[in-house]
Amino acid sequence: MSEQYLNNPLHGLKLDVLLTELVDFYGWEILAAALNFNCFKTNPSIKGSVKFFRKTEWARHKLEAFYLYRYKHLPRPDDKQFALPPRDRIIPEHQKPRDSVVLTLEELERINERKAKNAPKSNRGRPNNRSDSHYRSKTPSTKPSDDSADPWANARKIIAEKNGDNS
Repeated sequence: MSEQYLNNPLHGLKLDVLLTELVDFYGWEILAAALNFNCFKTNPSIKGSVKFFRKTEWARHKLEAFYLYRYKHLPRPDDKQFALPPRDRIIPEHQKPRDSVVLTLEELERINERKAKNAPKSNRGRPNNRSDSHYRSKTPSTKPSDDSADPWANARKIIAEKNGDNS
């Protein structure tokens, strides 16, 4: 089964070597703009970044996909292969790595603007249903009084308790 993966550029490639290749070609600033990882923005180092990517699987997959489809410039995979992690993808024999995609900060800025314009307006990741317990106020609510005929009974009771009247 390992013969299937031999055409995958990630096959047998260590994470620190992959990261070193990307940093040597693009530099930290371009990688930070393209991938938006804090380990590339603040005090970037190979050792710190490798530690982050070993612990964070989704970030490692994003980095490996960037390596395959931007740095090695392979054609995008079909839906079935795209669902797999980048290291598990089978790359057909006829697909060979091409020249790396040259990225500039200006080009990445245009790409990010286009993505932001096309992205749906999403209330900052919050669900539309504000009744979720996560978004409820943390202050304790007062229970309504048993007297349903007088809507102000509960308010009068709270004021009376504050003033020390226990009537």
